[in-house]
Amino acid sequence: MSPFAVPTLAQVASPATPSDVITITGTRQAYQGDFKRLETPQAEQSIDAETLRASGAVDLNQALSLSASVARQNNFGGLWNAFALRGFVGDENLPSNYLVNGFNAGRGFGGPRDLSGIESVDVLKGPRAALFGRGEPGGTVNLVTKRPTFKTAGELRVLAGSFKTYRVDADWTAPLSDAVAVRLVGFAEDAGSFRDTVETRKHGASPSLAWRIGPQTRLVYELEYSRQEIPFDRGVLAVDGQLGRIPQSRFLGEPGDGPMKAAVQGHQLEFQHDFSKDWSALVGLTKRRTSLEGFSTEAELGASRQRLLVDGQTLTRQRRFRDYDADYQVVRAEVNGRFKLGGLQHRVILGLDADRFENDQVFLRARAPTLSSNPTLTQLQALNIFNPVYGSYTLPTPTPLTNRVETQKSVGVFVQDQINLTAHLQLRVGARYDDYEQTLQNRVNNTASNQGETRVSPQLGVVYQASQALSLYATYGENFRPLSGADAQGNGFKPNQSESVEAGVKFSLGAIDGTVAVFRVRQANILVAADASAGTSLAIGKASSQGLEVDLQGEIAGGISVWVSYALVDAKTSNAFRDVNFGVEVPAGARLLNVPRQSLSVQLVKSMPVAGRSLQFGAGLLHVGERSGEFTSPFTLPAYTLARAFAAYALTNSATLRLDVDNLFDKTHYTNSFSALWVQPGTPRSARVSAAFKF
Repeated sequence: MSPFAVPTLAQVASPATPSDVITITGTRQAYQGDFKRLETPQAEQSIDAETLRASGAVDLNQALSLSASVARQNNFGGLWNAFALRGFVGDENLPSNYLVNGFNAGRGFGGPRDLSGIESVDVLKGPRAALFGRGEPGGTVNLVTKRPTFKTAGELRVLAGSFKTYRVDADWTAPLSDAVAVRLVGFAEDAGSFRDTVETRKHGASPSLAWRIGPQTRLVYELEYSRQEIPFDRGVLAVDGQLGRIPQSRFLGEPGDGPMKAAVQGHQLEFQHDFSKDWSALVGLTKRRTSLEGFSTEAELGASRQRLLVDGQTLTRQRRFRDYDADYQVVRAEVNGRFKLGGLQHRVILGLDADRFENDQVFLRARAPTLSSNPTLTQLQALNIFNPVYGSYTLPTPTPLTNRVETQKSVGVFVQDQINLTAHLQLRVGARYDDYEQTLQNRVNNTASNQGETRVSPQLGVVYQASQALSLYATYGENFRPLSGADAQGNGFKPNQSESVEAGVKFSLGAIDGTVAVFRVRQANILVAADASAGTSLAIGKASSQGLEVDLQGEIAGGISVWVSYALVDAKTSNAFRDVNFGVEVPAGARLLNVPRQSLSVQLVKSMPVAGRSLQFGAGLLHVGERSGEFTSPFTLPAYTLARAFAAYALTNSATLRLDVDNLFDKTHYTNSFSALWVQPGTPRSARVSAAFKF
């Protein structure tokens, strides 16, 4: 079974006579196959439920802080998850894509992903296009959901924390019969923040049903539902390139805009049949609909309109309205198994998938005229950053800017074969053929553009398993990601193309599992500005990323569990080009946005009995190095190091009390930015008290 396998459907059979006991088998992860950790020629991290709980993570951003290979990116005012893996990020105008139970399901506008229904988070590094299809060269993130078991169990968790944060989580699973089990997971949260006037509300549920049709056949259905209300918040700004001139709490938008509303409703169905102990088939489908709607007031980035650049205190702002909808549908089928041919063992995965992604965007904007026309403060929607007075002017009515729908369709066929050449040497070969079609309909001028691509994405890897505790590997892979839009002649762009080389060593030392990897990625056909005044683009940019990663997890002396993740990443442009957002020249060798050269995440957890009850306590450390804060200027975000601590004590067999303290030493820090005027400040010291009741 893959180390990333979904939790088994039948951990414990419901009471029955011996002849009625359900055979315990697990469901497989799509595209993963049947490989042990030391047999996989790529670096991977699995952040399990225990590690997530110890970290106090309740959303995806917090979970990904445990991986040093992941860097936070522009999060669209707090409305989505955005991250770079090994230095590379996807389309900055869309949330970062992720997988759910092995297949693409993260596209869309449903708001930041909550972890209430998530069992574990896998960070799959390196190119995966040979199996997954189009994506990012740095790797991808896979979320493994909580699924039903055949043992009745439940947990209710209530939480209260700093900044008037209140949350409740519920999780209950039980058999409905000898063959059917259900799991009900839900959450609700009402939270203030350290940011002035910013409050969020969200709730969601992820019920699932498992049906064991027969001893070798299983069917699982899962529903994802959530609603979130989050004020659009671009954060703080730097004055003359200097951060800290205004408090981190200062909100630079308009409270009168109200919150943005994000919603998601998704369905996932998986059917698995085991033909034998060596062969199985998996068929899955997902349908996910998301939406995002609301007003925002944001700092103007155009230098010719920004009064702050003149007087150092008056901020010019835009008012915007967004109505985004996305529909995502995926169907996949695969067979994986093993056989011997010519005296060699082969483990194969082969299959096909098809997906359709429809991205419907209506975007309105009210923008100030240039400073040369001597605009009024009302026209500027001006705000004094040192003495803000909200609601000073009537909120302007935005006018149409973008009204378009983009449809992406893809069909792929893939095959992978891992061959045991000797008792110690394994070879992995794989390839995927994709037939891709993209249609962009501009409803403003009633025009449409179409493009199609066919791509073959190869993969080649080798593993030398020196012993049961040590293996060395190397791998090569290619990746591609289609680009939205069209050039000045109305033609689609060539896809973003990349190639990656990785080598490493995996080992087990007692109860410690570790991976040390080096990598190099080259990326071409990055979208850049062709003519800034005309707003046209070309796909001619190039960039590269290279580095070293060290990941350790397990248990050391004294029963202390340890998690260590370190990354050294050098990510920069390879040629000179004009930035697509600002039209400013970017020289070769410029650092990529928000990617630190060095990152480190450490977590230590100790369990021990106290007064006959279990006490668990631990601490964590997160270091993020200096980063480029604006792609087109020398502005940088300073490095920061944060500490956290927690303790949990079992009051009874069913009740546990827990205390978490984040940013223990109250360090000022900034997590990501898009420009010097859009900078996200990090949360100051905060504490949470929670109580969990098992039933």
